[in-house]
Amino acid sequence: MPRKIYNLLLMMAGLAFSLTCNAQDSVASKKVEMADAFRANGKIFVVIAVLITILFGLMLYMIRLDRKIGKLEKENKK
Repeated sequence: MPRKIYNLLLMMAGLAFSLTCNAQDSVASKKVEMADAFRANGKIFVVIAVLITILFGLMLYMIRLDRKIGKLEKENKK
């Protein structure tokens, strides 16, 4: 029972934080100067390439880690 109460409180806290995020001004009403400058200079493609590289590296790391853990679990069952 305490686990269910903990999960319920955690969910309610998450909802409370998300409501404060929705209460902020919309992005459409403000200009994002940094993004406009990156787009104008053509550097936005560099930013996107770096982000994709980081995400790809993280995914590769997670896949390798999952395989290693799977092997260890199989060896441990024997």
